[in-house]
Amino acid sequence: MATQAKSWKPQQSHSVTPYITVDNAAAAIDYYKRVFRAEEISRMANPDGKVMHAEIRIGDSILMISDEFPQGDTRSPKTLGGTAVSLYVYFPDVDATFNAAVQAGGQAIMSPTDMFWGDRWALVKDPFGHSWGLATHKEDVTPDEMGRRAAEFAKTMGG
Repeated sequence: MATQAKSWKPQQSHSVTPYITVDNAAAAIDYYKRVFRAEEISRMANPDGKVMHAEIRIGDSILMISDEFPQGDTRSPKTLGGTAVSLYVYFPDVDATFNAAVQAGGQAIMSPTDMFWGDRWALVKDPFGHSWGLATHKEDVTPDEMGRRAAEFAKTMGG
């Protein structure tokens, strides 16, 4: 039974909700539960067991996931040969989360580092091909200080 919606978006959703496609959604959900302490909200599988749609919550945000369906318009990063997006997620302890992600099979792209914008940040590619920017906010940086730090950072990058 359904009732009229009380809002233009579901109560627990943000205005923008990422939706990712992977080549093994069940395994990806298990990985995200272990590494990011994700909570599974829902999962719908087709008769052969492939995940047509699932939702998990990481922190206060929902992530939607499906298996790839080549006959439709969904492809995983492995099929595409890479991903065009990175998910940026805040955690209380970026170092511990980064270590858990790598120990569970993720690929370390950049180890946790204090960055000029005030976050301690790391980059991991999960076993399913998606990039995850992991962060802990360490300091609030004024726009002027951000500009100064960004210029110094660019010098170290050869810019």
